[in-house]
Amino acid sequence: MATYSELMAQAQTLMAQAEQARKEELSSVIADIKAKMKQFGITTADLGGASGGKKAAKSKSSAAPKYRGPNGELWAGGPGRKPEWVRAVLAQGKSMDEFLI
Repeated sequence: MATYSELMAQAQTLMAQAEQARKEELSSVIADIKAKMKQFGITTADLGGASGGKKAAKSKSSAAPKYRGPNGELWAGGPGRKPEWVRAVLAQGKSMDEFLI
């Protein structure tokens, strides 16, 4: 029976092989996607990625924001699940009054 150390070494070797296979397959998948985009005249804007990078998340609410988070996040303070930054601030014992706009 193999020891724990031997099994961990095998697992690391397999993970390295899997990562290499993923990289090799990824390049062919990207090439296929680019070819199909060219064939059908699809742009990144058609896919919702006009900026080519990460887009800021759109607010689902049409209400004006009442609070600004420590990193510039906005929140209207409505019902429903609180954003992660609000939960973190409250967990630190701070008041939401500190973040009023």
